Amino acid sequence: MENEKIIFWRNFLLRIFLGGIVLMIIMIMLTSCMWDWWSVIVIRNMHIEEKELGKILASTFLYLRLVLVFGVLIPAIALHTMIKK
Repeated sequence: MENEKIIFWRNFLLRIFLGGIVLMIIMIMLTSCMWDWWSVIVIRNMHIEEKELGKILASTFLYLRLVLVFGVLIPAIALHTMIKK
C-alpha cells in the first residue's frame, strides 16, 4: 500500500474515532439531563421497567465504546505503526 493511502486511512479512522467520542459525550449528557422526561415515555410505550431500561442504556454505551475502540482506534493505531516503518 502506498504511504499516502495509509496516511489518508489513518487520519480518516482517527477522525471517525474523535467524532464518535464527541457524539457519545453528547448522548450521555442528553440522556442524563432528560432521563425523567423520556424514560417515562419509553417505559409507557415499550412496557418495560426502569431497571431494564437502565440495563439497555448501559449496554448500548458499552457496545458503542467497544466499536469505537476495537473497530476504529485499533486499526488506526496499526496504520500509524505501518507509517513509521
